[in-house]
Amino acid sequence: MVDISVKGVWKAFEQDKNILKGVDLEIFEGERVGLLGRNGAGKSTLFRIITGELEADRGEVVLGTGKRVGILTQIPRFPEDFTTEDVLKTAQARLDEMHRRLTGMQKAMAAGEEVDAAAYDRLQSAFEGLGGYETEVRRSKVANGLDIPQEMRERPFRLLSGGEKTRVNLARLILEETDILLLDEPTNHLDLSATEWLEDYLLHFRGTVLTISHDRWFLDRAVQRIVELADGKAELYSGNYSFFVVEKQRRYEEARKAWEKNQKQIAQLQKAADDLHLWAFMGADKLHKRAFSMEKRIERLKQTEKPREERRLKARFGETGFRGDEALVVHGLTKAYGGRTLFEDAELLVTGGERIALIGDNGTGKSTFLSILMGKETADAGVCHFGPAVKAAMLEQQVHFERMDRTLADTMLYEGGCTPQQARDRLGAFGFSGEDAFKYVGDLSGGELSRLRLCILMKEDVNFLILDEPTNHLDLLSREWMEDALSDYGEALLFVSHDRWFISRFATRIWELEDGRITDWRCSFEEYRARKERSAQAALARQAEEKKQQKREKPKKEKPAGGQKALQKKLAALEREIAAGEEQLRRLDGEIQENATDYEALSRLFEEKAAAEAALEEAYEAWGALSEDGE
Repeated sequence: MVDISVKGVWKAFEQDKNILKGVDLEIFEGERVGLLGRNGAGKSTLFRIITGELEADRGEVVLGTGKRVGILTQIPRFPEDFTTEDVLKTAQARLDEMHRRLTGMQKAMAAGEEVDAAAYDRLQSAFEGLGGYETEVRRSKVANGLDIPQEMRERPFRLLSGGEKTRVNLARLILEETDILLLDEPTNHLDLSATEWLEDYLLHFRGTVLTISHDRWFLDRAVQRIVELADGKAELYSGNYSFFVVEKQRRYEEARKAWEKNQKQIAQLQKAADDLHLWAFMGADKLHKRAFSMEKRIERLKQTEKPREERRLKARFGETGFRGDEALVVHGLTKAYGGRTLFEDAELLVTGGERIALIGDNGTGKSTFLSILMGKETADAGVCHFGPAVKAAMLEQQVHFERMDRTLADTMLYEGGCTPQQARDRLGAFGFSGEDAFKYVGDLSGGELSRLRLCILMKEDVNFLILDEPTNHLDLLSREWMEDALSDYGEALLFVSHDRWFISRFATRIWELEDGRITDWRCSFEEYRARKERSAQAALARQAEEKKQQKREKPKKEKPAGGQKALQKKLAALEREIAAGEEQLRRLDGEIQENATDYEALSRLFEEKAAAEAALEEAYEAWGALSEDGE
């Protein structure tokens, strides 16, 4: 069954400038699909058309009949006094309504009013089937998985940051248990643990998922199929991101070879047509007709466009060639904020050429640590310093320029210290070609601001590069470009990132900031994950062994006085008690069926049954313990 059908969708925002040019796409029930494309390719436009926020100029979008759709594109508006918990509870409004109806029917039965017993049973069964008695447990499970602590759940929703609101909105969508999930960059404001929790959730989600994402690790794990928007059309790939990369290159090579063959055929036909025209002028007039026929065929062949490979940015970091034993020294570094210790007594040493990833959950203090290294914040205790020959540079997470009213070219002149021609050349190498150089800095997107700042940083002869979330706001092509540039950079590198693909490619050492401590893992990201997994399994094994040990060491109950005869007498008494208890349960079950519409009687009977079951369980345990003693 098709859950999302897109047929011949066109969309333009300016005259004669079509963003989408007849997009065709079908997503089947239960599929998880990633929507890719460079910035400006039309991903968000198509998404907004699918959600109904925009209307297509031509074509149609059809969603599965009766399917509930959850959308993560913008944050809904809620009453001013709503807490985060109130927002999360809105996802379970349907269950709340069912509970209100059940309560009303129960009160009516208690008052002696006539109630449709079959309708009550159906509602009760549906409520239980949807987990109506587990709403609070489920809400807490989803909130914890997405790093929404109790403190945040109690705060007014309007006071949350943009990233926090996004996480809460994602939790709300998951709690709604929709049939179709439409997610726009769901991992943007998630740390590693929350992202992995979301991946596991989507892997077990029975509905349909369409997600825009630049997180390649997430796309590898969470999606089964890729749709790429390129030149206004949808290209389909039957696999995850890794499959997409290989298959896209294969298709390009195949198209390039076909185009080159086409060009050879055009050249051969053109020569033949020219020869026929020449012979026709020498007296064979009928040859003109054949030549004209060949030229029509040539025109048709010329309509095939040359396949274009994505243009990659060309730039390299400068280097000073420093290699030393002390690129960075951190001794006893401590910092607390708001009564909470972010990190304490950090002892770290970095040598030249090392590549270190600083990882940890959101709010643990990673950016604060980098700011202290760069002298922008002060530590509460301890010291840190770079080596004497080290020149450090930092790309901050939130890039800002003092003069947002300058053009890119002027910014390069004033901050980059280069000539007008050097400015144009460097901007061109960073993807700001032609008239882009005369854009105002204030008009740039977040990704473009990062690219401009890097354009200035790369000019410097730095030998210690510090990056705070460097891939944020970058599309896939820009991320790959940055990675290519960093691959040629052989000096010390320290970066904060939640992009596991980026971490895996560059980190040769991991600093894990957790519970106020920085743990130094001198290994790759893959080995770090493997060690953490082994550590977690060992902890579970220790817990299981401790439970077994506690059972083995549990003191035995003393045997009844009087020896074996007294023991047998006690066992016989317990057996009579068990038989009476079982008979009582059978009697209570019969009375419950007879009083199915009497709310007050049911409440009393269920309480009696619970007490009887508890007493019977105690009798079983006592009988079992005495039986072991008698062996």
